[in-house]
Amino acid sequence: MVATVNIMVVGRTYEISCDEGQEDDVRALAAEVDRRTGELLRAVGQVGDARLLVMVCLTMADEIAELRRRDAVLSVPQEEADDALSTRIDALAGQIEAIAERLEKA
Repeated sequence: MVATVNIMVVGRTYEISCDEGQEDDVRALAAEVDRRTGELLRAVGQVGDARLLVMVCLTMADEIAELRRRDAVLSVPQEEADDALSTRIDALAGQIEAIAERLEKA
């Protein structure tokens, strides 16, 4: 069955269809979008509803991408992750040593 939910974003009411039983989830998601939109509106001022919502969507998409990257890192086998971390630590140590040498010569 299909249900209908009224949500409010940036002071405007929208009627949204969803699966029956998902109404509370849709309201919670809409509240998060409204919260973020309000924060962005206070930060950048009035830029038009469409642009404001695109900016919020881009921010949320960036957060999703970061979570996916983090999930991909976490799904790497431990030995592979340890090797990558060891390689990165060695590279950082080399950079630190190079900086220390330059400082000694200065």
